[in-house]
Amino acid sequence: MNQEDHRKDARDAGDRLVASHVSEDPFAAAFKATRMPMLITDPRQADNPIIFSNRAFSDLSGYSQAELVGQNCRLLQGPETDGEAVSKIRDAVRNERDVAVDILNYRKDGSTFWNALFVSPVRDRHGTVIYFFASQLDFTNIKSKEAELAKARHIAEDEVARRTAQLSEALSVKTDLVHEVDHRVKNNLLMIASIIKLQMRMTTDSTVEMTLKSVLDRVEALSTVQRKLLNDERLGHFDVADFCRDLVTDIVGSLKRPDIVLTTDLHPVIVSASKASPLALIVNELLGDAVRRGLSDGGGKIHLEIRRLNGHFLIRVEDTVTPVEADKEQSAVSQAMLEASLRQLRAKIDRQVEGHRTDVRVTLLVED
Repeated sequence: MNQEDHRKDARDAGDRLVASHVSEDPFAAAFKATRMPMLITDPRQADNPIIFSNRAFSDLSGYSQAELVGQNCRLLQGPETDGEAVSKIRDAVRNERDVAVDILNYRKDGSTFWNALFVSPVRDRHGTVIYFFASQLDFTNIKSKEAELAKARHIAEDEVARRTAQLSEALSVKTDLVHEVDHRVKNNLLMIASIIKLQMRMTTDSTVEMTLKSVLDRVEALSTVQRKLLNDERLGHFDVADFCRDLVTDIVGSLKRPDIVLTTDLHPVIVSASKASPLALIVNELLGDAVRRGLSDGGGKIHLEIRRLNGHFLIRVEDTVTPVEADKEQSAVSQAMLEASLRQLRAKIDRQVEGHRTDVRVTLLVED
């Protein structure tokens, strides 16, 4: 059978389809008038040709009805049509089942459009497939918007990646700089501590030695702060409990008094590095006060507690010592430093004294 005979058979099938419906048939009228592109193919003929199409399909494809009849729908395919989508349609027709697929099609003039295609078999009363009905929806504009959004998203992702890399580099430089500053501060404090120790060894005045010792204690407390900050992976954070554990152990250990009973109840409390130094001085002065009031002479009990309290945190130093007369000048200096540090942190202090027992509580806000 030549091509002209094939097209004639397809036209005849289409004519029979139309003739089987009276002109008043609402289905036929709707098929012709609807703005949705539609066509019908005949699988009982060779190559399942188009036997009928409506005006909307001609407007979409650029082909007249006369040009479409007798052709297989593959005439809408082109170089960039997805082969997987074509195979999906072919398999559905072969297996006589519905299929919905998005496919890139070509018009008669070679321009492309994205086609939301739905194909379904039409069966007679015996269940035999006599036609395939296909409807199309041009969603090129939607696809173009998707492509624009994808491009914009890609540009945004590239920009985010670029900015993230810049910020990471800047953070790395800042981290190195902060560590370098902390390292130098720590070294300077160690040098100052060495100078004070040298002066202590050379002096013969017990009052001067005692004064230098109190200064050394504060310098070493600040040196411990810098060491903690330098070794903490969380840049700019300071664990008060971890610092206090080291400080109280060093202070009590340096007294070399077996009659001192040390107990602690320390829970992690993280604060910003800006609060580290005044906090170190507060704890150092509270412990030093207990030492001056009798801990270094007659021994006794000392308890240090650090814990969170609903947005605040508590520093508590409790001691039980046999009182001795403390040096008034040293006590005055210690009190002045304590008050200055408390003001800096806007902390509150409460001191309770009952006999030989002194209970001091300091509370202040802590960041989350």
